[in-house]
Parts: sequence; C-alpha cells; structure tokens
Amino acid sequence: MSDQGLGLTYNKLEEQLSKNGFSKSFAELIFKKAYRRPTFKGWEDGRMSPKLLSFLEQLDWKRPTILQTHQSSDDTIKFLFGLKDHRSVETVLIPFYRKDTVCLSSQVGCAMGCRFCHTGTQGLSRSLTTSEIVGQYLAAWDWAYHKRMNGTKAPNIVFMGQGEPLHNFDQLKESIDLITDPRGLDLSHRMITVSTAGYLPGLKRFSELGGVNLAISLHSAIEEKRRELIPISKNWPIESLMKEIDQIKLGRKQVILYEIMLAEDFNDSKEDALALSKLLKNRPHMANLIPFNPYPGSPWKRPNDQKIEAFKSQLVEFGIRTTIRKTKGDNIMAACGQLKT
Repeated sequence: MSDQGLGLTYNKLEEQLSKNGFSKSFAELIFKKAYRRPTFKGWEDGRMSPKLLSFLEQLDWKRPTILQTHQSSDDTIKFLFGLKDHRSVETVLIPFYRKDTVCLSSQVGCAMGCRFCHTGTQGLSRSLTTSEIVGQYLAAWDWAYHKRMNGTKAPNIVFMGQGEPLHNFDQLKESIDLITDPRGLDLSHRMITVSTAGYLPGLKRFSELGGVNLAISLHSAIEEKRRELIPISKNWPIESLMKEIDQIKLGRKQVILYEIMLAEDFNDSKEDALALSKLLKNRPHMANLIPFNPYPGSPWKRPNDQKIEAFKSQLVEFGIRTTIRKTKGDNIMAACGQLKT
C-alpha cells in the first residue's frame, strides 16, 4: 500500500516533503489542492517539478468509496462507504435551508453498547483513521457539490454517526485540526459538533479540540434510567459526568447541547422533566429532545407528538431552553440512533 497522503495534517505534510528532499513551501499549495474544494482534479501545476508530481502521485489520496446511496423523502442522503480493509461505514448528509450538515462516523461499530442505538448492537470492529474520517466529509461534499443546490457551500459537521468520537480521540483531534486549518478546508470550529455518550477519558481532553461544540448524550437525569440506556454510566455516573463538563471553558454565547432521547412511558414523564430541569437549571445548556427512532428489535416506542410537546412545555415551564429535533431520514434508517453497517 502506498504511503498516506489524504489525512496528513499540515505539519505532517511538511515533514514528508522535507524528508523526501522537497521544500516545505509547497505544503500550502498541496493543501489547497487536496482540501480546499471537494472535487480533486489532480496535481498538474506549473509550479511543481516532475519529481514533486511523481512523489505526490505515489501517496494515497483516495477517499472511501461510495458503495450505496439511499435518498429519503425529505432529501436526506445516507452513504455506505467502503473502506480499504473491506469493512464499511455509514455517513449521512442532512439538508437544511441554507447549507447541508454531514453526520460523520468515527468508528466501524461502537463499543459503548447504548440500548437506544442500532450501532450499539454491532459492537466495535475498529476505529477509523484520520484519512477515513476526513475522506467521508470530502466524498459526501463532492457528491453534494454536483447534485445539491447548496452543494458549493462546505457543510457543517456533526460527529454523531457510528462510534463514540471521544473513544477515538487522537484521530478525531487530527481530523478536526485538518478540517479547520485555514490553509485547507478552513471550517470554523463553531461549525463542528462532537457528541459523546459521556466517555470521560476523552471528555477530560475535550479542550484540545479547539472550541468545537459539545453534545452530551444524556437522555435521563435519573441515574437508574440513564444506566439502563447507557451502560458506561455505571463507571461514570451523572455526578462525575457533570463535574467534568463544568470544567470545560466555553466560548462567548456557547452552551452545552444535552441530547434527550424520549421513549414512550420510560423517560417522558413530569418526574423526568423535573429531574432534568434541576440538573441543567444553573448550567449553560440547550436541551435537545430526540423522539426515539425505532430499529429492528428495539425495546422502546416513540412517544406521540402530543407527549413530546407536553414534555417540552414542562421543561420550558421549569426554565430550561428546549428544542425538539426534527426527525430526518428515518424511512431509510438514517435518523439518530439508526445507523448500522
């Protein structure tokens, strides 16, 4: 297999150039060609010598291969990407009014075993490399660039696909560093959200990610219920989780997004709303209600719209800023919690 090209951070690219006898000054030109636009058109450039062109062509710049695409009735697109070891991973392109958002995966499968999540039934095969994470983004944007009205705009990113992002911290960090580098994609940190089930070893390093948004997969402020939903909370209970979150320095007007999956007759009562309000009341927060998205063999049901609105009203009454996430892509198993290779 040829040496890595795609996924090299700027500093690593400079090291590669220097090690092979080329000037580091070419790094910026190479970076722009590889990352600035979704469609890669090759290395031909009057400023590069034949020797440098030959060197670049020996490096591996290939993105994951799109094996399948599925389009939802709401224009959500689910991609099945093939990886070099013949494993595969799913990525979702979600339409919004002004620009798309790409929901990226960080692992093939997941080790967290959350019971509301279809990916959790798969187990963990392996973590994705930096090139596979960045490659998902570029390939999805390339597809949108040619087929979507808003495709020319670099999509926002949510790390909410398959896997626990903070369980693959080093590759996550490298991917974010690469995607936000002003010499390449130049995406703002505020356009990136990382979601975690509460994996504390990674959460302790969250400040290394440079000011991206944080989403906590909380789902219940009642310890016993959260443990039933998220097995790792037995090791890191709510008190430990919130203590770590309180240490995170937030930017101006930045809040923590708390994701609350609502399952019928499980965590949608007034008691649940009161417990949640007590937990979040004096913290910078936004509660995001996610109606449960069923998958084959799932143990819960989705509450009806009246129950969801009633739960939101209770939280608002208790002083909690609350939104309801609009379900997108559920008819192609692309909604929150439905991804599985």
